[in-house]
Amino acid sequence: MQHKADGALWDALAAEAAQESPLWAAALRDAGEREETPVFSPLAPARLALGLETIYEGYLMHYGRPRLFAAEDRDTQILLGDYLYAHGLVRIAETGDVQAVADLAALLSVCAQLRADVAPGRPVPDGVVWAATLACLGGSEPGLPVARAELRDRGEPGALADLAVRAAGPEAVDRALARHAERTAAGATTIPPR
Repeated sequence: MQHKADGALWDALAAEAAQESPLWAAALRDAGEREETPVFSPLAPARLALGLETIYEGYLMHYGRPRLFAAEDRDTQILLGDYLYAHGLVRIAETGDVQAVADLAALLSVCAQLRADVAPGRPVPDGVVWAATLACLGGSEPGLPVARAELRDRGEPGALADLAVRAAGPEAVDRALARHAERTAAGATTIPPR
């Protein structure tokens, strides 16, 4: 399922956010400073790439180093992240894939719980949830909810990793996880302290 996210995807994501609010427009990085690298969307169907990268950019606004935006304060980052989550989910919903929307909502819920439960300074095992969810997006894997629950409830990521690799292949999953780690590693966050 590999595909390359082209410049049109990033241009659309940036332009739509800028049109939505002058705050989002002000937070946009200059075109030459943007890092237009897809992370998890290559694991999913190409038709979902814009929605998925929009959601992931929102996640990075909250928990990592965004690729397109550089908000000046925490409040703007949180609001912009929430906007990107919602806008990305709307894009996915427009495809008519209700199960994909449900899978993405579950992904964001599990990741928020993981972030809340992990002690400061410890790695958050969220990448494997992203990889498995996007590789199995839309209900193609009935074991996904059980595997998410194993991580959420028992801290066991093995079933999610197996699902991701089986659906997308080890090279694609490794590439996505490495890119995710670069964007969310300790110290990568751009959210300034209060």
